[in-house]
Amino acid sequence: MPVIESSLVILILWGAVGYLLGSIPGGVIMARLMGLGNLRDIGSGNIGATNVLRTGNKKAAALTLVFDAGKGAVAVLVARQFAPEDAVQLAALMAFVGHCFPVWLRFNGGKGVATYLGILLALVWPMGLAACAIWLVTAVITRFSSLAALVAAGVLPVVMIATGFADSAVLAVLLALLIYARHWGNIKRLRAGTEGKIGAK
Repeated sequence: MPVIESSLVILILWGAVGYLLGSIPGGVIMARLMGLGNLRDIGSGNIGATNVLRTGNKKAAALTLVFDAGKGAVAVLVARQFAPEDAVQLAALMAFVGHCFPVWLRFNGGKGVATYLGILLALVWPMGLAACAIWLVTAVITRFSSLAALVAAGVLPVVMIATGFADSAVLAVLLALLIYARHWGNIKRLRAGTEGKIGAK
């Protein structure tokens, strides 16, 4: 994390802004707008793009992916216009937390992968592209969205340190820990050989 430059009030403000942006449930909204029903009753019940895809509506899944990534990116970009870097990174972290634990859904949200990628693309775009590439290659090879997310999140902090982006590595580690925590059920299913693959309903 960068050196703390912001006052406590500024940090609280941008943390709240990040959380509120991140807590907007794009998948739930998209499913309702497109008449797909209650996303909680579909597939895994998750609110992310992977579960939206289980409805068979690829357009809705793509829009959810863009929306969830976009809200993470917006949290970073807006904070960067008005606040020091420490507040920017806190806004980024809280946008992720907001997606995973949205107040509107009784703190039961998504797993945050798209929001994670959007945050990284806005915060340090070369590392965002690296994370996307790692996710894509792993997903194509294994067809496990969850495993792709775990590999990308686990590898990226090392890549950041090795390529001179250490200032954002602490944030990347915190996000990775949250991703692993949110994917704990997936990790158990991967080990048991029962995890669903991309495109499976």
